Amino acid sequence: MMSKPHYHVTAGLIRRQDCLLIARRPAGKHLAGLWEFPGGKQEEGETLKECLARELKEELGLEVAVGELFMSVAHEYETKFVTLHCFLCSLVQGTPSGLEGQESRWVRDEELKEFAFTPPDKIIIDRLLLKRQV
Repeated sequence: MMSKPHYHVTAGLIRRQDCLLIARRPAGKHLAGLWEFPGGKQEEGETLKECLARELKEELGLEVAVGELFMSVAHEYETKFVTLHCFLCSLVQGTPSGLEGQESRWVRDEELKEFAFTPPDKIIIDRLLLKRQV
């Protein structure tokens, strides 16, 4: 029996006023068409924070300050394991533009449930909305 590969992936919670940035996974990628908090797969030799800063620059043209870890979520797909590490981020510079053809938009927290998200991102949204109620 072969073991599944395990990937560490990052995501950023980037706020502008009372909105969060979300992005739609582009065609041709795993889970294409679903929404997520932007980020990407960690490369060998980089920290999770370095990964997130690089991915946001490469995919959306954004410069961010990566802050504290909000939460990590482990999820098993049919062919792989993913641990999603979600960080609080501050936008330093740039306007989101889908450099890989992906759509992005700013949404209020209460609008998040209107979008179809990846399974790990749904768990992050549940935690976000729970924290707002406390």
